[in-house]
Amino acid sequence: MSISGSTSSGRGPIRRLRLVLATANPDKAAEIVDIVGAAAGERVELVACPEGKVEVEETGDTLEENARLKARALVELTGMPAVADDTGLEVDALGGAPGVRSSRYAGIAGRYDENVTKLLAELEAAGATTQQERRARFRTVTVACFPDGHEVLADGVVEGAIVFERRGAGGFGYDPVFVPTGHERTFAEMEPQEKHAMSQRGRAFRALVVALVEDIDS
Repeated sequence: MSISGSTSSGRGPIRRLRLVLATANPDKAAEIVDIVGAAAGERVELVACPEGKVEVEETGDTLEENARLKARALVELTGMPAVADDTGLEVDALGGAPGVRSSRYAGIAGRYDENVTKLLAELEAAGATTQQERRARFRTVTVACFPDGHEVLADGVVEGAIVFERRGAGGFGYDPVFVPTGHERTFAEMEPQEKHAMSQRGRAFRALVVALVEDIDS
């Protein structure tokens, strides 16, 4: 699936929908394009956001609020439908942290490795020494916003646990320390398509595609 094509917007009698993808994170963008392309075929197309125009302060208290802030900003900028997501890692032993602050757990400029380092240190400090005590889940909320004001929302969750040290060279973010329930490998040890089949982002965007196609055909 490419990220180009003809323009469509709003609720008109279209058969193919073009959405601006509201993320400046190349890892996330590549993952979303793969997931949506496999699920939607030619029905839904993602367009890269204008360079340098996607930075939106994530001031929301929930994943849904943050996703909406980003999508709405792109609608206002481009006049086109836009889609955004926000993802949080919820760790039971940390009271649900890092949650909505997952991408900036180690600070606003925190990098993947710094976030993971802080997570592992916080779990150690909390005395979480067993896999049961390190139960966690990834949650993604995705929002598609349209120029006429209507929205299409979907979410996805995957349960799992945080391992004691990084494993695997794939994925990004917290993938090297997250093992989904029923599996022994971290997301970072899996091939992309295997991860997408069970990941929270895969579940959220596949559900979104179903809802968008229904919206297109309504």
